[in-house]
Amino acid sequence: MYHGNSIRLLAGNSHPELAHSVAERLGVPLTPCMPQKFSNGEINVKIAESVREEDVFIIQSGCSDVNDNLMELLILISACKTASARRITAVIPCFPYARMDKKDKSRAPITAKLVANMLVCAGCDHIITMDLHASQIQGFFDIPVDNLFSEPLMITYIKRIDGWQDSIIVSPDAGGAKRVAAIADKLGVEFALIHRQRDRKSKNAPERMELLVGDVRDKVAILVDDMIDTGSTLTLAARTLHDKGAKTIHVLISHGLFAEADMTALEQLPIEELVVTNTAPQKEHKEKCSKIRAIDISGIIAESIRRTHNGESISLLFGDWTGGGHLDMVLL
Repeated sequence: MYHGNSIRLLAGNSHPELAHSVAERLGVPLTPCMPQKFSNGEINVKIAESVREEDVFIIQSGCSDVNDNLMELLILISACKTASARRITAVIPCFPYARMDKKDKSRAPITAKLVANMLVCAGCDHIITMDLHASQIQGFFDIPVDNLFSEPLMITYIKRIDGWQDSIIVSPDAGGAKRVAAIADKLGVEFALIHRQRDRKSKNAPERMELLVGDVRDKVAILVDDMIDTGSTLTLAARTLHDKGAKTIHVLISHGLFAEADMTALEQLPIEELVVTNTAPQKEHKEKCSKIRAIDISGIIAESIRRTHNGESISLLFGDWTGGGHLDMVLL
């Protein structure tokens, strides 16, 4: 199955469930490593087995305690580098600070670029991530970056929705127009765009959304976005679609962070379901909101690791995605 040197899988504390699922799919055990904290908060890492001249993959997602998880990843990379690993690949399903990818106002930091510099400086040779908030983040690196897509899994899920043939794919903002247009083209359905705005005459004026493109009346509305954090955008978009006469509303989002989301409020939204991937742990979120469904991405991660190790094309993994191809959709 594998050529040359062996795969070494390491995992931080951010998402152990995903790491174990990937290891199980690959048939490769996780190399024991014990990230621990000293009493003053400093992180210490001990790798229990040799990684000399091995192909090392470190699985660590940028979710929950983002700063601790990022620092943990950097220390793991540095430890493997000084232990003479042949190649070090950071597998980061949810890239940290991805929303800070441009200077949108004076004196604003481009923190995604800073994260890229730190990963390379620590000794990383390759990055595997998923659904970057902005594709230009790949250009922040001088090392190979593979940006995987959850779209194949979303397409498969949409085709399980009753009446999807008469559906409309909706983006809650202009930034997601390209994403929803691509999905709509693959499905052969229409797409719609929502514009979020605030009355600039009043600082305390509530935000509102207006449907700019598309007609959702009496249609199955499928809202697609790349990330949910507080849930405010989803709340406004769902109510706008409901007011515009959508028959049913389904929500599909790549990264379900829910950092400051009111799960009770999400439960009461006029939506049928809220589908996310498990780039971040979803067990606690599902217990708080019965509408949340989680799609397992361990299959995509495992196959990309196998192809990287064997020197095979990762793009071929998505070449025939409209027909299912190599990707199986599993609900957790």
